[in-house]
Order: sequence, then structure tokens, then C-alpha cells
Amino acid sequence: MYSSLIDMAFADSFISTMRTVYVVSDSQLEELKRNQRQEELDNIETSRKRLEESYQARVKVLDEREHALQEEIKALTPDKKEKEKVSA
Repeated sequence: MYSSLIDMAFADSFISTMRTVYVVSDSQLEELKRNQRQEELDNIETSRKRLEESYQARVKVLDEREHALQEEIKALTPDKKEKEKVSA
């Protein structure tokens, strides 16, 4: 059947590289392209919404932590009146 290993390798490679080919009209191709672009656009919009929601949630967490730290600093800082009493 095969005269050499080289013939066998070429024969196998030709068989394995064959692909199914679909023939579509220009209008079908344009419709496919439009659908792909619309899907990509939808994905971008969804990603943008998720990113904005994540951003807003993170900003809220940071604002809360900032406020808590400011309150702690106020509690740890003695009033001016107390400083004057200690100095006198």
C-alpha cells in the first residue's frame, strides 16, 4: 500500500488537514459579520456595566474606611483645651 514511511506520512497529513468548507452568499456573510459585531458590542456594554458597578462598590468601601479612620484620628487627638491644661 505505502512504499515508504515518507509516503505514509504525506498521505496521513493530507487526510488530517482536510476541512469542511461552507459556502454562503454575500448577504449571509454580511449578516454573520453584523451579528458578530453586535455580540461584541453587547459584551463590551455588559463589561462596562460590571466594571462601573465594581468601581462604585470599591469607592463606597474606601469612603467608609476613610470616614472611620478620620473618626479614629479625632478620638485619638486630644482637644486643644486638654493640651493647654497639660502644658500649664
